[in-house]
Amino acid sequence: MRIALAGISHETNTYCAGQTRKQDFYVFRGAKMLASAGQESDVGGAVDACHELDCEAVPILFASTQPSGTIERGAYEEFKAEILDGLSEQQPLDGCVLLLHGAGVVDGIADLEGDLAAAVRELLGDVPIAASFDLHGNVTQAMADQLNGVFACHHYPHIDLHHRAAEAVACVKDMANSGRRARCEVIRLPLLLPTTTTYEGIGEQTLERLLAHEADAQCLDLSWFHGFPYTDVPHVGSFVVASFYEEQADSARGHAAAFAEQLWAERELFRAVSLDADESVDTAVKYEEYPVVIHETSDNCGGGSPGDGTHLLRAMLQAGLGDQACFGFVVDAETATQAHAAGVGAEIEVKLGGKTDDLHGAPIETKAYVKALHDGRVVMQHMFKGANLKLGPLARLVIDNMDVVVASLRSQTFDTEPFLAVGIDVMKYKYVALKSSNHFRAGFQHLAGAIVTADTPGLTTHKIDVFPRQNTDRVLWPLNPAAQFPEP
Repeated sequence: MRIALAGISHETNTYCAGQTRKQDFYVFRGAKMLASAGQESDVGGAVDACHELDCEAVPILFASTQPSGTIERGAYEEFKAEILDGLSEQQPLDGCVLLLHGAGVVDGIADLEGDLAAAVRELLGDVPIAASFDLHGNVTQAMADQLNGVFACHHYPHIDLHHRAAEAVACVKDMANSGRRARCEVIRLPLLLPTTTTYEGIGEQTLERLLAHEADAQCLDLSWFHGFPYTDVPHVGSFVVASFYEEQADSARGHAAAFAEQLWAERELFRAVSLDADESVDTAVKYEEYPVVIHETSDNCGGGSPGDGTHLLRAMLQAGLGDQACFGFVVDAETATQAHAAGVGAEIEVKLGGKTDDLHGAPIETKAYVKALHDGRVVMQHMFKGANLKLGPLARLVIDNMDVVVASLRSQTFDTEPFLAVGIDVMKYKYVALKSSNHFRAGFQHLAGAIVTADTPGLTTHKIDVFPRQNTDRVLWPLNPAAQFPEP
């Protein structure tokens, strides 16, 4: 059995300046996709599942990049054309699995996934097609109508993307063998949820309920899309998607509706508490179990922020945390290059961070000692375990006795590898600061004595009411207390 694997995966923050270009994507084709076997990624999970189920994985193209601004139309059209040409050349195919995100926005196309899925469906006809997704998707019924199975990851951090891609492969194989076809239905809620982990609290409790509903429904799948609030599209919100065979329809719809009603009823429990830079530092120093992890959710590259914000770092320096603290990392290629040119042992004058815009803070102008240097190539150990991460040249600077890691390429901090690369053992510090919303929890939650969220000014702030909504006329919670579900 031959199953094609293809996808374009991008979390589009339409509030970012500039557009995302073709050259900004990393692209896997052919053997490079197959080489992802064994990695805990969506591509790796799909490839592994094909091997385990005795199917031939037919790799077409997978394109992805860091969350960023709206995708250039030409870039998307080129990737789309290559996928369609590849699928056409590889026919006959028994099935297709699309590896998607759910929050892709192209210049002139508000629903990347819907557009791509429709084109693949038109080409392949009645061949079974399923897709795996990030749970931060804004999904449409138009997209779901093209698919026979929707599998969003359950966890945030996304530690199960490979499992969900594997389920999509198994679904396609079963449908190809049986000749049956499932369909998918979307329930849309007028909710803009803040980034909410499923490792604890209301996120964990809500996921448990979803899985219980899915088990009771005995349908193909129930997926909860938290949604992605940092984008201005007509269909922004939160979603429940049911995938089912016809005889499962009543049960699937009933359980999906019940879960959606519970989610709406408990919406107030998702409100985030926002601490500014000084408040987050003041809160951190009150804890006595170490290390205390302070994560700057509002400058999270994983949601489209630049990663060069200085609000939290400045507050930590002003608080005199010194050698009790480390910060990993600030994205600043200019400063990293300066440190590499000077070499280990040099003292340099830096203007650190604050190079993208005024929102994320002004540069920190100071003297820094170059403690260690690294090429920035690390292997992820928790989320996406086994995958390579390229951060560009890394530098460990000492500023006012505090260790500060500087990277050259945008990424959030997923685990301790960027610290270890420059010789930092986070367990020897009282305070460990980083930039991430929740993916860091996969690598740090089991290490942390406490976790404090810093919500400074930034493109991924929990204060989602600051973002203008020009492309939707929907009444959305929490922007408007008059929001209703079901919508009138």
